[in-house]
Amino acid sequence: MDKLRIEGGRPLCGEIAVSGAKNAALPILCAGLLGNGPLALDNVPQLHDVATVLRLLRRLGAKAERDGERVLLDAAGVTSVEAPYELVKTMRASILVLGPLLARFGEARVSLPGGCAIGQRPVDQHIKGLQAMGAQISIEHGYVVARASRLKGARIVTDMVTVTGTENLMMAATLADGETVIENAAREPEIVDLAAALVAMGARIEGAGTDRVIVRGVEQLHGATHRVMADRIEAGTFLCAVAATGGEVTLTRARPATMDATLDKLREAGASIEVSGDRIRLSMSRRPRAVNVRTAPYPGFATDMQAQLMALDCVAEGAGVVTETIFENRFMHVLELQRLGADVSIEGNTAIVRGVPRLSGATVMATDLRASAGLVIAGLVAEGETVVERIYHLDRGYECMEAKLGQLGARIERLGGST
Repeated sequence: MDKLRIEGGRPLCGEIAVSGAKNAALPILCAGLLGNGPLALDNVPQLHDVATVLRLLRRLGAKAERDGERVLLDAAGVTSVEAPYELVKTMRASILVLGPLLARFGEARVSLPGGCAIGQRPVDQHIKGLQAMGAQISIEHGYVVARASRLKGARIVTDMVTVTGTENLMMAATLADGETVIENAAREPEIVDLAAALVAMGARIEGAGTDRVIVRGVEQLHGATHRVMADRIEAGTFLCAVAATGGEVTLTRARPATMDATLDKLREAGASIEVSGDRIRLSMSRRPRAVNVRTAPYPGFATDMQAQLMALDCVAEGAGVVTETIFENRFMHVLELQRLGADVSIEGNTAIVRGVPRLSGATVMATDLRASAGLVIAGLVAEGETVVERIYHLDRGYECMEAKLGQLGARIERLGGST
């Protein structure tokens, strides 16, 4: 397995472009199953998760061609409605083919998904919503099996805020008969981006980005062109890295308006931040101040930024309290940070981080996607050499991270593993 070797202790300076958002690209790719014509997507990041979805779409019979940042999808030739375990097991977002397949073809057979081991992420809200729309659903041999001659509009109140649940139900509702209202909907910017892509395909959607989404079903969707939004998590990760190491970075092709919670915490930590259009400039000339963080659904502080902010707190002045409210297993990186010399203690869903003057390099192991990013940040700060193993997690969500960090002056290289 590949690993990263990092020589820490160097400030980061320079300019890098933010890639397209993984969490927007994946549902939009699945939305291509709904259209009767080609869907052309620009700014699609080159990530393992994206490659997995493209393989899945091809397995279903769709055409999926990639040319750099552009992907061209055509679902006219779909011949299968089964998403098999071998493709779904590594990535929870694969469940997002359930709604489109059921809505357009009247049936779907989708393996229960896998992904990062950060906690329970059940699909019961997806099933509840589709059943409200008239689908007959059963769990058979590890697969969600769904059938409906045509979905019917319904009022759906989810028991919890669920991003993929909102996305799946919104996509399914585009071809339903009548009006669907999704109450307690997730508000993430990636949902707004998915809605924009669906509207470009001919869907009728109101309220995306609020907790009440209204979808008026149409007979069919057509082809369209859409540009995937910038990745706010990737952008936040690089900003945290520079705030931890010191230095100055300018991010281009960013979406600052989607990053208020992260930018506020970085300013609180002592960073100077300037925003202009799609550019974010951050400079840090001092040791960061510790900050408290409580994860929450958007527009709160993203759980996907928790590990990166914790890495910053590890070398900050004072102590920070990090409370994780979304996933119960999202502190697995703490043991690895402690190997680098971090002073972190866990009490239930809260981590108390007491900043230390310096970390020391060591070999650490990534446990999930965002934990990988937190360990890379810690390695950039640590004295000596840090080796981050199992970075296949990192490759699921970050496009060429080591190359981008190298542009900023980091001493970082990818090493091929023998196992």
